[in-house]
Amino acid sequence: MNTNYFLEQLSMLASSGMTVSHALGAIEGEMKSRSMRAFVAGISQDIESGEPLWKAFEKTKSFGEHVISLVRIGEESGTLSQNIRVIALQQEKERMFRSKIRSAFLYPVFVLVLMVVVGVGIAWFILPKLALVFSQLHLILPPVTRVAIAVGLFLQNYGAVAVPAGVLAAFGLWYILFYFPQTKNIGHTLLFVLPGPRSIIRQEEIARFSYMLGTLLQAGMPVVACLQSIEGATVFTPYARLYANMKKHIEEGDSFQKSFSREHHLASLVPMSVQQMIVAAEQSGQLSQVLLHISGYYEEKLDTATKNLAVILEPILLVVVWLGVVAVALSVILPIYQLVGQLNQ
Repeated sequence: MNTNYFLEQLSMLASSGMTVSHALGAIEGEMKSRSMRAFVAGISQDIESGEPLWKAFEKTKSFGEHVISLVRIGEESGTLSQNIRVIALQQEKERMFRSKIRSAFLYPVFVLVLMVVVGVGIAWFILPKLALVFSQLHLILPPVTRVAIAVGLFLQNYGAVAVPAGVLAAFGLWYILFYFPQTKNIGHTLLFVLPGPRSIIRQEEIARFSYMLGTLLQAGMPVVACLQSIEGATVFTPYARLYANMKKHIEEGDSFQKSFSREHHLASLVPMSVQQMIVAAEQSGQLSQVLLHISGYYEEKLDTATKNLAVILEPILLVVVWLGVVAVALSVILPIYQLVGQLNQ
């Protein structure tokens, strides 16, 4: 459900002086999706029955806690249109971050999957026929050819079961490592071992943390509620754990400086320069402005890093593909050279 478009329209109409009920009616008329019309109609009915907008949002169960809190603060302080605009911008930023991460890893994943598909096709349909030819010639095959032939014969006999099972196992492993709640921290830890993904993830998280905390503080949300919202927004377990610990420290009365000092291995998640800027901004009373500045700086770094990652991975992928081609070529050519040598003798 495209709630971001809904919030953008609601913010624009509310800022023009239109009441919330009239704005919802106008938005409902523009919606082409039946589900979105029903969604907006449900909110309109709650508003007409006398409930506040934040309560109507809460009933839909389509918005996060920070969205509901910002709408509630906006209604109570008279800044509803500004706060809804902040929410829409946050969701747009979140979509931008996810898009950059996907674009960084889409190309290498596509090349690797294509290489595996081509390799399996060659082993399944071509190598068994070569095995028959080589066996009829009674050749002593080199080790690389014997391995390739064994794989081909295995796929010829059991490929209809082995290949789907392998695909399901790969998807199952991916789900366990990155999506299953009890084990996804393992996959996230593995990502932090790799220099390229670790750098991109850290830049994305710092940009998200800085932007969300800065805008939420400007909108009047308490620090503890801000950290709770940021914890729910992140998908990486190490950062979710960090935000939960920081929230706990702030609830106990600590400052950001003390919270940072109580966190072990913090430098691997948040650079020391960012920590020092946040501490200095907290002491000077300019925390939200400095956080937004940090967010803009790391957004630029993230954009550069995602572009550079594709450039760095391209030669590595070419080497991997070249090694696969060489292995297949050697497994086929070496027996032919052996046969030509026997004929010459």
